[in-house]
Amino acid sequence: MNYRRLGKSGLKVSEFSYGSWVTFSFQLAVEEATSLMKSAFDQGVNFFDNAEAYASGESEIIMGKALKRLGITRDTYIISSKAFWGGKKPTQRGLSHKHIIDACHSALKRLQLDYLDLYFCHRPDPDTPIEETVRAMHTLILQGKICYWGTSEWSVEDIREAYLIAKNYGLTPPTMEQPEYNMFNRTKMEKEYTELFKEEKIGTTIWSPLCSGLLTGKYINGEPPDTRTSLENYKFIKERFESEEFVQYHEKVFKLSLLAKEAGIPLVNMALGWCLKNPNVSTVILGASKIEQLNQNLETNQYSSILDEDVMGKIEKIINNKPN
Repeated sequence: MNYRRLGKSGLKVSEFSYGSWVTFSFQLAVEEATSLMKSAFDQGVNFFDNAEAYASGESEIIMGKALKRLGITRDTYIISSKAFWGGKKPTQRGLSHKHIIDACHSALKRLQLDYLDLYFCHRPDPDTPIEETVRAMHTLILQGKICYWGTSEWSVEDIREAYLIAKNYGLTPPTMEQPEYNMFNRTKMEKEYTELFKEEKIGTTIWSPLCSGLLTGKYINGEPPDTRTSLENYKFIKERFESEEFVQYHEKVFKLSLLAKEAGIPLVNMALGWCLKNPNVSTVILGASKIEQLNQNLETNQYSSILDEDVMGKIEKIINNKPN
């Protein structure tokens, strides 16, 4: 496993990390989650991603129990949570000072931890001044409840404002952003954030590197059973797969699968390796629900030499969506 700095911080994160969105609770109970986390950790993964919204907190409870079962020391791994969707009542949502503090305390209780390594604002909150959010995160850092804070799916303008506020008032700026990034979703990482990477050297913990599983190639011949598209709580994934936009993606995935076969690399590893080619990616969050999937994902670096300039050029011709 290779490791990268999280932005300009001194924290080293594994190039591949493991996330619990969708999988924990809806697909995996404590025993299965523990096995997957152990396999990931044994292969060098040191970052495990979570959020208060995942399975309404149950995902964090499962991860907390799994960590206890694993018995690994606290100084060997990185845990995250995210604040925004904590419940239905007004004070349980958004990025107000109150909710950020409450959500952190609740996450720590569910995860059975004393502090969070990474704490994200899960989405921007138009109803809360960014200064209020920055001050809340700074407070938690001073209290030792979190080590670093960041954003997820924020606009470059909002992130810049957070940096400016932190600079003007002597507060802690964000260290990382968590955007979606894959072959079919490139605008933020390759266009909108480019100046931000140069100016602030912000880290990124990218999600959906396989475009909800599309880039595994398993949907080329239709929707197989026991996948995310069949989950009752995630019907929006199925709707997304059946959208006009994704129909075009299916055609490109088929062409990519032919290229992968020609190059001698599994399509899933080609898609993951493509993400790592971007030096602004700090870590790629995996969401495997089976040990076999996880192990194959973590074999990606074995194929790094195949993804040379020629193959990357052929990929670019197929996807044909490089941001201008």
